[in-house]
Amino acid sequence: MSVPVFRFAPSPNGYLHLGHAYSALLNFDLARRSGGRLLLRIEDIDPARCRPAFEAAIYEDLGWLGVVWEEPVRRQSEHMAAYGEAVERLRRIGLVYPSFDSRAEIARRVAERDAAGRWPRDPDGAPLYPGSARDLAEEERAGRVAAGVPYALRLDSAAAVARAGPLAWDETGRGPGGETGVVAAAPQAWGDVVLARKDTPSSYHIAVVVDDALQGVTDVVRGRDLFWATSLHRLLQSLLGLPAPRYRHHDLIRDAAGAKLSKSNASTGLRELRAAGVTPAEIRQRLGLHAAWSAPGY
Repeated sequence: MSVPVFRFAPSPNGYLHLGHAYSALLNFDLARRSGGRLLLRIEDIDPARCRPAFEAAIYEDLGWLGVVWEEPVRRQSEHMAAYGEAVERLRRIGLVYPSFDSRAEIARRVAERDAAGRWPRDPDGAPLYPGSARDLAEEERAGRVAAGVPYALRLDSAAAVARAGPLAWDETGRGPGGETGVVAAAPQAWGDVVLARKDTPSSYHIAVVVDDALQGVTDVVRGRDLFWATSLHRLLQSLLGLPAPRYRHHDLIRDAAGAKLSKSNASTGLRELRAAGVTPAEIRQRLGLHAAWSAPGY
């Protein structure tokens, strides 16, 4: 029987808050109770927002909470070649195409389509790609690329879904509509998502499925805001021949107004709470988690 492998994977684009604490502690507790392993992954593929100071603070905050993880820590910025290769594999089987639309052009097309009836949105509320780059002739694509026109690499969603067939995942938590057990994936709801850009060889979606497979992650425990992203992740796993972990989507920790916590909200920041004298035990109590689980040698 394989040992369960969990992971906590924050982005160093701000300081951790109570929502991160809940997810980190839940992964830590589940790993300990199952006799499994906990990995820490730094998801720093966005160089414009990620900072070394935030990464250092992640280690400090997690250590203060009592979370213990295995070394070495995987930093996504050090593995861009692996993500680029995954995108290239999809391109070679005809499932990726370059789109040359600027963000302003996309916004204008969406506005035009909204005027004729609301243009479809993805599960996060963002408009689906409204352009026609998928239909460009190969010669025209090659010419634009050779000319240095900026582009994004998009997944041909219709072709990808047709190739993969019906997909599902094992949900041990609960979705926003109460979904649990075997959940049918609906990756088509995401449209032709961006998998990479000319200057960034990976999106979050590519990096996360590649990392989970390479690190042998068996149990993905994360916030419910990523529940429907699992549909897209299952599609990419299927297309790339990667194993599917079990998923457990947990409640989100919200502020007094019911909004999802933000890294800019100092009232829920772990650094601020620690400075105010709050203890790790009080953090657990506030989050509704049991006292730190212990075993011989822990």
